[in-house]
Amino acid sequence: QVQLVEFGGGLVQAGGSLRLSCAASGSTFSIDACGWYRQAPGKQRELLAAITKGGSTNYADSVKGRFTISRNNAKNTVYLQMNSLKPEDTAVYYCNADLRSTRSSLNAWGQGTLVTVSS
Repeated sequence: QVQLVEFGGGLVQAGGSLRLSCAASGSTFSIDACGWYRQAPGKQRELLAAITKGGSTNYADSVKGRFTISRNNAKNTVYLQMNSLKPEDTAVYYCNADLRSTRSSLNAWGQGTLVTVSS
């Protein structure tokens, strides 16, 4: 059974950096298009950044210039580098991806990883 797993959340001071990783377990599936989302308490889940299989990227205005999405297709992993973090970046961060094997495709969410930015 394929799963998306996020790594790298934690507590960081304002102005600091974190790198999140999103990997697909169940090695027969590869990550196609992928997006990073976040959800803060009492707020809707928002799309922050997206990347295609070929590496084209898009960003929400709220993170443009501070966050960078990238991927390593050989490792079947997508990353979110977060710099200049602010307290308002505190949220649970999720990855969502289209996963593809030779026989099937599906869309999956990770379980989320908590990022806390202290002031």
